[in-house]
Amino acid sequence: MKLLRAFTEHPTTIGETYLGHLWQAGSFGLRMVGAGIACVLHGLFPFLFVTTGSDAIKGLHAEMSARRERALRDELPIR
Repeated sequence: MKLLRAFTEHPTTIGETYLGHLWQAGSFGLRMVGAGIACVLHGLFPFLFVTTGSDAIKGLHAEMSARRERALRDELPIR
């Protein structure tokens, strides 16, 4: 079942199921898209969304770093 392993290998290395990883990665992606749209609008209208992009990046970085630290603490092989 090499095909199944392609979908589960990475999520397993960070202690997640496929569906859990899909949910988490999808959540991060949608937040990045939202922040990107806010940045484009900020370019057009500089008075809108002044800190939205940088706030999103800081928040996502903090969450991803915390998840990585948990995986390292639990000795999961991160890839």
